[in-house]
Amino acid sequence: MAIVAVSIAPAATETSVSAYVAEAIRVLEAQEAVRWELSSMFTTLEGDLDDIFSLIRAMQEAVFAKGAERVSDGDQDRRPARQIRHDGGQSLRGARGIG
Repeated sequence: MAIVAVSIAPAATETSVSAYVAEAIRVLEAQEAVRWELSSMFTTLEGDLDDIFSLIRAMQEAVFAKGAERVSDGDQDRRPARQIRHDGGQSLRGARGIG
């Protein structure tokens, strides 16, 4: 189990990045392996680390396909053999994208 905060902040030629971020959100909404919660600063991802890294790559590729030249990185909190949750004990269940 891992928790990763990712910020999809593309470097684009336009002032607004909303269309690029919307592409990344479409990738999130199309998958079920990783729990996620969208906030104003980061998207928090919770799940298997391999699934999370694959999802981040898919989000970045979608933004690159839209024309971005660069996409920012994220931050992770990983503790082997121990279940962790981003909010001190509650899972992301009930957050956007989580059933």
